[in-house]
Amino acid sequence: MWHRVVPEKLNMNMKTNNILRSLLLTLPIITATLPVAAVDAPKPDKLTTCPVSGEKLGEMGKPHVFVYKGQEVQLCCKDCKGKFDKDPAPYIRKIEAASKAKK
Repeated sequence: MWHRVVPEKLNMNMKTNNILRSLLLTLPIITATLPVAAVDAPKPDKLTTCPVSGEKLGEMGKPHVFVYKGQEVQLCCKDCKGKFDKDPAPYIRKIEAASKAKK
């Protein structure tokens, strides 16, 4: 059985289609102008010495900087990274203690 299309319903569907199409086309423009949510920055390493070797940072060249579980870590050299990777917990405790002391 065929249904008769009523002109008012057809017109309403076209209007709805046009509104939806307009919204979909403007959505990327609207979202592009929204500010980007800030990504959690790592907690800064406030130590002035390497937590692994105890050497003053910068004496052996540019410190080796990386992020470990949301904590910035600065080491005097890449060689200390191997020692850090074997057991990071004591070095992270040193960095956290320095952060608490300098607040």
